[in-house]
Amino acid sequence: MKPLALTMGDPAGVGGELTLRAWLALRGGELRFVALDDPVRLDRLARTMGLDVPIRTVASAAEAVAGFPSALPVLPVHLDASPVPGRPDPANAKAVIGSIERATRLALDGEAAGVVTNPINKAALYRSGFAYPGHTEFLAALTGATGQQIMMLASPMLRVVPVTVHASLRDSIAMLTTEMIVAAARTTARALRREFGIASPRLAIAGLNPHAGEQGALGNEESILIQPAIEALAADGIDVSGPWPPDTMFTAKARSRYDAAICMYHDQALIPLKTLDMDHGVNVTLGLPIVRTSPDHGTAFDIAGKGIAEPASLIAAIGLAAELAHRVA
Repeated sequence: MKPLALTMGDPAGVGGELTLRAWLALRGGELRFVALDDPVRLDRLARTMGLDVPIRTVASAAEAVAGFPSALPVLPVHLDASPVPGRPDPANAKAVIGSIERATRLALDGEAAGVVTNPINKAALYRSGFAYPGHTEFLAALTGATGQQIMMLASPMLRVVPVTVHASLRDSIAMLTTEMIVAAARTTARALRREFGIASPRLAIAGLNPHAGEQGALGNEESILIQPAIEALAADGIDVSGPWPPDTMFTAKARSRYDAAICMYHDQALIPLKTLDMDHGVNVTLGLPIVRTSPDHGTAFDIAGKGIAEPASLIAAIGLAAELAHRVA
């Protein structure tokens, strides 16, 4: 059995307390993970929060497996500054980045089954010179991934993939192309077959405008950008439908007709997913040579250190990572 590698995330956020609570929830089961974190800060955090979580420093990922039920195994990553909840410090960017790098290396070398990332604060990393927009691009560089890497948000109720991600709505519409839609859908279909075990995945392609453009009366992106993408995907043999009116495609009846929704921009995808199943939503990076998941929320600086952060999404991310890793092993 190989453990999953769980990264630190921003030490001023909720990642540490989620890690502690995830261990408490999972220690009696079959799932195993090793935290790449500062053992001193985790021990201090557990004591502050009144959580009975023994911390055990390990020298390798393999060493984490046997002792997992009795103590949280930690591969040490040293912090340069003592973290203050809710106050990200660029001085700790090196440790945050190092945690991601080491977790990725463990997965590439076959020592870890996959990577689960706690939330980072991009602004703090940027101030330290971090050159990547976020986790996805950094992991692609670390793994030497080719092709397109995209974000899927997955829960037991819905899977969504945004074609454009972290850009303003105005910029997202301006950058949208037929080729981007086709590439995202192809990557999604491959991942659904390989990692999710769906032999013939069904993709629903969302429209961009109200009522999917109303035959051009409310916008023409459906006819000039989206419909050509659907035709190209169908020619590839992919089971694809659309453009779907965005306001009706996420009802229970509609969701039963597809395995994943390809959405045109960030909020079109994430609002329905988080509304339907915030606690069990998982961010999955498709198109990497390793398995990578994360919770579907951010650092939550406003509640960091208060002991009220809900670990369900991290626990779901660990569970899904293990499931995907088992299929691709």
